Amino acid sequence: MKVKAKTDTVVAVLSDSNHLTDISPRDKPWDIHRHQANNVQALYQAAGAKRYAERMQDCSRLLDFALNVADEGELKLRLHGARFCRVRQCPICQWRRTLMWQSRFHKAIPKLVADHPTLRFIFLTLTVRNCEIEELRSQLTKMNKAWKRLCERVDFPAVGWVKSVEVTRGSDGSAHPHFHCLLAVKSTYFMGTNYLSQAKWGQLWQECLRIDYPPIVHVQTVKLKRSTKSRPLVTNKQIVLGDQLELSSTDAVMSAVKEVLKYSVKPSDLTANKEWLAELTKQIHKTRAVALGGLFREYLSEDEPEDLIHTELEEEEITEELGHILFDWVDSARRYTQRQDN
Repeated sequence: MKVKAKTDTVVAVLSDSNHLTDISPRDKPWDIHRHQANNVQALYQAAGAKRYAERMQDCSRLLDFALNVADEGELKLRLHGARFCRVRQCPICQWRRTLMWQSRFHKAIPKLVADHPTLRFIFLTLTVRNCEIEELRSQLTKMNKAWKRLCERVDFPAVGWVKSVEVTRGSDGSAHPHFHCLLAVKSTYFMGTNYLSQAKWGQLWQECLRIDYPPIVHVQTVKLKRSTKSRPLVTNKQIVLGDQLELSSTDAVMSAVKEVLKYSVKPSDLTANKEWLAELTKQIHKTRAVALGGLFREYLSEDEPEDLIHTELEEEEITEELGHILFDWVDSARRYTQRQDN
């Protein structure tokens, strides 16, 4: 690998460091998610789901990073190539899909906010009672029909929405499906009788579900502070929805988007029980994890991401490409290790 003279420091780092996270600490999620994938793969194997286990065996075993160096000499790695299994419950592929969705919003939200500066945003969580894991698909069907009814209500305030499905595992092995939603509303929503309290949202959701118990809902306003200053996107650790954060409109909406699009199933739930994982896989097969409506469809596609490699969130501040560096997943070390024959 040919490297320019100004990158002597980088050459030393590459020579002294064997692991991906030693060279690029921000890429620690690769180690975490690949180890989680091993655990999910083992459960699939134990459950007799050999096709899924075989596909996950080869997922992201080899990572090809483009090597870049900033003017100040800081090392930058940008993913250039990897083979993904695309199993929906694979922690690596779930993580990568989340990044791709966030990247789409990262491109679209500034334009949406600029075109509609008076819009406000609401973070809404809609739940139902836990169901048996074997009943999850039918429960999701009922919830999606209820969501359609909700959107058709005259008092539904959103002019655009994003909805994602999350399923968590109950301590008794049940399933808890719920929706995370970001609603775009007109500023007049907060005036007079237009405003919907949390109790009113609960009533509407109960009516649309056509159930005889009050479901738990949670609603928060995404607080905006208009700002002309250029600010970086906040990280997940800085997200405190409902509080008065000093964020621009774009930053605040992106923070809410990250909450909506976190994951469809927690990795800890995926690895809790082989029977639960196998049934979950069957129940959510070919169901939609993310959906868009109204104004958001004018700025975004709701097609599932095909490209799991190139994300704008990871490619900010790209500098001159100097070469490539390969990392192999080493099971015994639980880390990605630099291939020495680059």
